[in-house]
Amino acid sequence: MPGIIVGVDGSGHSRRALEWAVSEAATRQVPLTVLTVHREVAGYLGEPVQYLGDADLTEQARKEAQKETDDVLDAFAGPQKPSVTVRAVGGLPADELLAAAEDADLLVVGARGAGGFKRLLLGSVSTHVTHHAHCPVVIVPADKA
Repeated sequence: MPGIIVGVDGSGHSRRALEWAVSEAATRQVPLTVLTVHREVAGYLGEPVQYLGDADLTEQARKEAQKETDDVLDAFAGPQKPSVTVRAVGGLPADELLAAAEDADLLVVGARGAGGFKRLLLGSVSTHVTHHAHCPVVIVPADKA
């Protein structure tokens, strides 16, 4: 999927990554895919295990990502908004982002997501994708307060 892929998870870090990706996609005049991943439980062999109701949770995640994307696009002050697609999948976030970005021009993520290890400078997803992506990766840092 050519263009820019941005991972969102509802956190403030991913919101800043989304804002940056919208601006960058508009500047480059390339399509933007907003991807949210409903995190499935990792099974014994590390593969995601699907449970009854996961499809509903994935659809709910897509609706939330669509609303956040619409809010960012409404606030975008550039001359031309990029073409944007919002997708949601179930699985392991880093793996799904890497799969979506296989043919992308750029992968964008926030420095940390909604995970619980707030003391880390980079989250586990951003660390994983920087080591394994087949395209350039931009990690949007947190605002300095």
